[in-house]
Amino acid sequence: MSKVEGLLLLVSVQMAQTPASMCTPLKTLNYSLSHRQQYMKHNFPINYTIRVHSYEVFKLSNISTMRLQAEDLVLQRLWFLVNQGVLKKIIRVLPEKHPSRSYASELERRFKDAEGVFVQSHPAEVFQQELPETIQEAWDHLTEEPDRVLESRWRFATPKALLDNFCHTMHCLFSECFCSREQQQNYCSASYWRKGKKKKNEAERTAG
Repeated sequence: MSKVEGLLLLVSVQMAQTPASMCTPLKTLNYSLSHRQQYMKHNFPINYTIRVHSYEVFKLSNISTMRLQAEDLVLQRLWFLVNQGVLKKIIRVLPEKHPSRSYASELERRFKDAEGVFVQSHPAEVFQQELPETIQEAWDHLTEEPDRVLESRWRFATPKALLDNFCHTMHCLFSECFCSREQQQNYCSASYWRKGKKKKNEAERTAG
């Protein structure tokens, strides 16, 4: 393959929408994430946090900033790397008999299924392309040995907050799988999720 052909391939892939094959595993993953309130908040002590890499606190605001330098396909690759680490860290703190252990393990299995489809949905050349500088820096930090990570790069976050980020950024980066043609939603807007949380809280108060 010539350099020109390779470049055209990369551009066409980056401009393409999320492959339809991705939607089934992502929707399955989304169904599991819909139960995160129970398993990642109610089953933990109040204000319980775990230590994660600063880049693993991956929010909608990070996507907005990184989109200035990278296409969504690149950010989708980073999303998988980030949440791979997040899930491993959550599972690591859960004893075998913890009520949320099986849930977290099943979530990880479904995540891996989605990742497998993601890799199969794109030509191998896509994953060999040089990353933008900002993304490469994040990638390098996320893949370095834990004992080499600077203390200043560690953060503490609740399991529920980490899975909230997981869910919100998934909807943002793979929005084609969650939007209907009749009703488009701006899943990349933090106000969208705040509005949804407010409605849920009001419904719970009314029901109570």
